[in-house]
Amino acid sequence: MQTLITLLRKEILQILRNRMMLPIIFIVPVVQMIVLVYAASLEMKNIDIVIVDQDRSEASGRMISHFEGSPFFTVEGTAFSYNEAEKSLIRDEADMILNFTPDFEKKLIINKQADVQVIINAINATEAGLIRAYSGKIISDYNQEIRAEWFGLNKSSGLIAMSASVSYWYNPLLDYKIYMFSGILVIVVTLIGMFLTALNLVREKELGTAEQMNVTPMKKYQFLLAKLLPFLLIALFELAFGLVIGRILFDLPVRGSLLLLFSTAFVFLIVALGIGLFLSTISNTQQQLMFVAFFFMVTFILMSGVFTPVESMPVWAQKMNVINPLAYFMKAIRMVLLKGSGFADISREFYSLTLYGILILSLAIFNYRKTA
Repeated sequence: MQTLITLLRKEILQILRNRMMLPIIFIVPVVQMIVLVYAASLEMKNIDIVIVDQDRSEASGRMISHFEGSPFFTVEGTAFSYNEAEKSLIRDEADMILNFTPDFEKKLIINKQADVQVIINAINATEAGLIRAYSGKIISDYNQEIRAEWFGLNKSSGLIAMSASVSYWYNPLLDYKIYMFSGILVIVVTLIGMFLTALNLVREKELGTAEQMNVTPMKKYQFLLAKLLPFLLIALFELAFGLVIGRILFDLPVRGSLLLLFSTAFVFLIVALGIGLFLSTISNTQQQLMFVAFFFMVTFILMSGVFTPVESMPVWAQKMNVINPLAYFMKAIRMVLLKGSGFADISREFYSLTLYGILILSLAIFNYRKTA
């Protein structure tokens, strides 16, 4: 323990003496978070819906078939009650709920009008707007079809056979910036933690100080932990600093538990910094490290779901995404901050990151060559 404390003291002094460290920690993330949040754009491709058909009539079945036939929608499943369907929305297993009341067809025949409820997950404002437009078009086409077949009215008639009541959840103002900010924050925290950790070790290799440390009686895990822990604290501070910036500039909501968020962030950062340590063990110069890290980071970021939904990727890409730690934390931070999800809702991501962290740290320690 005394050896680890001594090494930590050395690392902290080394960080404080680096004049570029504070600008990297404070200025660069703020600029990135502000610029990228406004510059990023979103695109919607696939929409998962859950059907709640309490009427089970010909009228409701025909509308459902219209959604099933649309290239934009995928019926993820059906539910017997609205509360059951709501759980799918909370667990992020569906983008929309299509809810029919028990007297849907009866009202349509007797009153010549009926309501169908559309509940949209509006965390992603752009996605929610597209869902509303697509679903509204399908309902409008169905409306015209019913008016012509059942009531003998042409399309130019002023009669409205039904109306759609749309409810935007989690992001009622359709402000895409809060969705993008949480994703950009994950990227910034990852870049700061991973690159600083990796560059710190490789820089010591280039200067020759790593060789001096290697001839000491310290253990490999002590040396690597001393490299990891200071930047782990810096990255956690960066996350807290980013949340404050998001709250002030973008009115970022924090609906879930901050304790749960930082616990998940802690596990994720173990993974991210562990990857940085592993990359540094296979690189001898900073130039080598930057090339290797650039390949992994670009791939991880683009496949994390920050710009396009993971569900829109090909099936093979989604299967490959199991090794992408950013995808796990990207989903978890948005669910906790914007939805108020609990541990049970993100337990898969939490446990996956925990296992990932154990494996990558073990690999980094095993791969580090210490010669006496």
